[in-house]
Amino acid sequence: MNKTNSISSSDFIRQIIREDLRTNKYGGRVHTRFPPEPNGYLHIGHAKSICLNFGIAKEFGGLCNLRFDDTNPTKEEAEYIESIIEDVRWLDFDWGNRLFYASDYFDKLYEYAVQLIKNGKAYIDSLTAEEIRAYRGTLTEPGKDSPYRNRSVEENLDLFERMRAGEFEDGKCVVRAKIDMAAKNLNMRDPVMYRILHSTHHRTGDKWCIYPMYDFAHGQSDSIERITHSICTLEFEDHRPLYDWFIDQLHIHHSQQIEFARLNISHTILSKRKLLQLVEEKRVISWDDPRMPTICGLRRRGYTPEAIRDFCERIGVAKTYAIVDIALLEHCIREDLNLQAPRVMAVLHPLRVVIDNYPETQVEMLDAENNPEDATMGIRKIPFSRVLYIEREDFKEEPPKKWFRLAPGKEVRLKHAYIIKCEQVIKNEQGEVIELHCTYDPETKSGLPSAERKVKGTLHWVSAAHAIKAEVRLYDYLFLQANPDEVEEGVDFKSNLNPNSLQTLTSCKIEPSLANAKPGSRYQFLRLGYFCVDTDSTDDKLIFNRTVSLYDTWAKIEKAQL
Repeated sequence: MNKTNSISSSDFIRQIIREDLRTNKYGGRVHTRFPPEPNGYLHIGHAKSICLNFGIAKEFGGLCNLRFDDTNPTKEEAEYIESIIEDVRWLDFDWGNRLFYASDYFDKLYEYAVQLIKNGKAYIDSLTAEEIRAYRGTLTEPGKDSPYRNRSVEENLDLFERMRAGEFEDGKCVVRAKIDMAAKNLNMRDPVMYRILHSTHHRTGDKWCIYPMYDFAHGQSDSIERITHSICTLEFEDHRPLYDWFIDQLHIHHSQQIEFARLNISHTILSKRKLLQLVEEKRVISWDDPRMPTICGLRRRGYTPEAIRDFCERIGVAKTYAIVDIALLEHCIREDLNLQAPRVMAVLHPLRVVIDNYPETQVEMLDAENNPEDATMGIRKIPFSRVLYIEREDFKEEPPKKWFRLAPGKEVRLKHAYIIKCEQVIKNEQGEVIELHCTYDPETKSGLPSAERKVKGTLHWVSAAHAIKAEVRLYDYLFLQANPDEVEEGVDFKSNLNPNSLQTLTSCKIEPSLANAKPGSRYQFLRLGYFCVDTDSTDDKLIFNRTVSLYDTWAKIEKAQL
């Protein structure tokens, strides 16, 4: 596989780490973490962060933790945690014994909050959420102090303890950092550190009814784990001064936060909130719908971890916003599957073909290579008989110029088999073609010296008597517009959904070698694309998802740029 290894070795994050190692900033240590919030399934954008954090740790001989920043019990579920663990493992990354949760640190975070209150750097605010927003000011106007900002340390400590004891209802009061209500950075205008939530936590149960805000817990969790390089996306750049402020006030280990541009892919939404909407409104089947950009959706569609890691490496790391053409992701999976996917024959829109001069009861077992890119994959036997199926689109009764497929009086080669000639066309009462009668040339059997006669067209096919019926799901982009987020004000992003993103074919015919194909198995259907056995398949019904077509637009773009 043609990977762009030069990208990973030259990005600005790695340059920062090399300089830190040169100056012995962290005693020669490199320790990163991947810290998802368990409030949804991971998507391809998270894969970039996963590959970056785990990849850097491996490259520099360091460590990478998996930590769940589980500070909001109203939105978090064990289902999401299990799916995230599965996805990271599937991408072939390992965190050893370093699986952590922000909830592991709730007692310590509470102590930190008490310390800030005692030092006059935090206070209990009894304003409502609406009043806090109003007091905060705007980008052009400073905020104003809360009337509760100057409560005594003793009163603040008492109220905080009563908050923890469950004396107050949700929203009655919060803990705020005392920083600067006139700060240009709105994140520094006395941000909320703790709020009251009488909600059961998936790990701590009902021990707590107060929970730290993400902005308070995140940096301190990095510090507790002694993370050296806290790598995150650019939307957290304005939060960095706040994280630094908390750490400086607490005099604890200071991780270095480095921001990079998040991944954006054409024809795709990478917002957990919006993806959740699609699931809840049943615009897609589930989180693992093969049209979804979730890692589990890509896995179900037939993507490989190698292809996703290759894609993340190729796009590199930058500080500027850009949209990556989805054709590059598709190119990566084609390159990977081209090397490892067995070739088979399947007919999606069957047209019956009768070879009149072939013995009626004869069946030949022909040799077919499993993958021309890898001779070690060997050959398989495929049956050839008098009645076959070909693709309906491979025949035209009135062909255009340069038509190299089947037509009345025309010849084509059947892959791995013989040259046939169309002699007669059978139609139904509606004038639709329902059957072709052909003859074959027995001297043109593939692999024999006598098969030297050439024709320009080669078709795939399956033997009618031996074909297995299967359902095939053809997927297109979920969104019509290249940038689905670019909609007019007041227009729902879902108005851009592609109504033809899924086409289900129920009468497909596949060769018998796939009779025992297992869910997750990947194949190239000759001339049609790469396909994967869906998890909905049963012993009685095979279902295939099209992973990607054979047409590689990215390869053409690259070729044109040379």
